[in-house]
Amino acid sequence: MLEIKRLDHFGLVAGVIKDLGLIELIDKHFEYEDTEHISTGEAVAGMIINGLGFTQLPMSLTPKFFENKPLEILFREGVEASHFNRFKLGRALDDIYDYGVEALFSEIAIKVCEKEGIKIDFSHLDTTTFSLTGQYLPDSDENEIVITHGYSKDHRQT
Repeated sequence: MLEIKRLDHFGLVAGVIKDLGLIELIDKHFEYEDTEHISTGEAVAGMIINGLGFTQLPMSLTPKFFENKPLEILFREGVEASHFNRFKLGRALDDIYDYGVEALFSEIAIKVCEKEGIKIDFSHLDTTTFSLTGQYLPDSDENEIVITHGYSKDHRQT
């Protein structure tokens, strides 16, 4: 019997996830339980792929999203759509929250930058969103910044 599964653009997304080692980067912080069938990193990768599926389905319907996808290509042999159930995805999100979302994101971002050869010697700060309210009381510092009335960089009134 011939079975058709749609790969669409998800092969590219899964390839980038694998190339960057995102699943392994996430999994090194969390215990894997055989009874759950997929790791926290695989659950996150599933949420990324689902999120880029442009289906507008709630997360609880992730198993339905994966029903016609070649999961052995996107993930590994033995992964089934039912493994991406709301309980596993919820536990994965809880674990990440407990670990620290910002801490995990920063670690992943640094590792990805290292892998891709992106220099992180400098950072960018978007100053168009700064504002000051209240009374401005300058110190006597000769290098002080003088705050004046005017327009932000994108020409909106301040």
